[in-house]
Amino acid sequence: MRESRYSRQIRFAPLGEQGQAKIRAARVAIVGCGALGTVQAEAMARAGVGRLRLIDRDFVEWSNLQRQFLFDEADAADALPKAVAAARRLAKVNSEVEIEPMVADLTPASAPDLFEDIDLILDGTDNFETRFLINDAAVSAGIPWIYGAAVGSYGIKLPIVPGKTACLRCVYPEPPQGAQPTCETEGVLAAVTATIAALQAGDALKMLALGTGSVVARLTTVDVWSGAIRQLAPPPRDPDCPCCVRREFAHLNGTKRAPISLCGRNAVQIHERSRPVDLPELAKRLSAVAPVRSNEFALRVVIDPYELTVFPDGRAIIKGTQDVGVARSLYARYIGA
Repeated sequence: MRESRYSRQIRFAPLGEQGQAKIRAARVAIVGCGALGTVQAEAMARAGVGRLRLIDRDFVEWSNLQRQFLFDEADAADALPKAVAAARRLAKVNSEVEIEPMVADLTPASAPDLFEDIDLILDGTDNFETRFLINDAAVSAGIPWIYGAAVGSYGIKLPIVPGKTACLRCVYPEPPQGAQPTCETEGVLAAVTATIAALQAGDALKMLALGTGSVVARLTTVDVWSGAIRQLAPPPRDPDCPCCVRREFAHLNGTKRAPISLCGRNAVQIHERSRPVDLPELAKRLSAVAPVRSNEFALRVVIDPYELTVFPDGRAIIKGTQDVGVARSLYARYIGA
């Protein structure tokens, strides 16, 4: 008689049969099927989570293969949507798990539907704008979620339980100002993305099996190059937090989302004036990616097939697309968000 695929997990005393049954009944959404999300998704599928909803609007590229564990060369050659390629792979890993690939952009309009009937959200995104939207949606609906981020050799993780722990806006009242380091400009090691995703997955399984009260919401940072690992005391809740206290969901209702508009033919303008950009510093970072032309008034870089023009006030014009989701993604990847 074949042994249960979850036998080693069940034998882990804090989990047991009862914990495994709760995991099998759980519904988890993963936002972003990149370096973090693919590791999260495989860990959840192998652990036997009942339903996995994979949310991502991007396609597999050759540069993803270094760290995005579910994809192979054929996926990149065919430019498959990441959510679809991940779902196909996971279906072979565990056919017992119901997998819902959602080739979609997470927006204020789509968030309520994408998070409907979900027990827990895992953050596999790469920008604060989307994380603040996840935070608003999760707090509004009372869904626990686990924030994670990584760039270079450094990563960070924080579990968030609405009504019990600090939310993301308590910890980061505003997104970081100016152009931020991104994987496109600073690079990233697969070792750190896998580490952060594994820590997120560990928190997720504990929450699903034992309840949200089982996890201490410490801020954990890891640098796999220096070997430094730190755990900070749980950040306090802000007694005047606009999100989890005043319940003013500015990102969910769209009032805090960077305005975007079509700008002529085959171009999109992002009207991000909330954080000035240091053009010389940005030019230095982007010059490692592609040739840059800049002066005191604007910076221009061509990242085939797109052309990005960035202004000191944070505005950018992205030529080569009329898809606002693509424009947002390019802004986040090369300028930071």
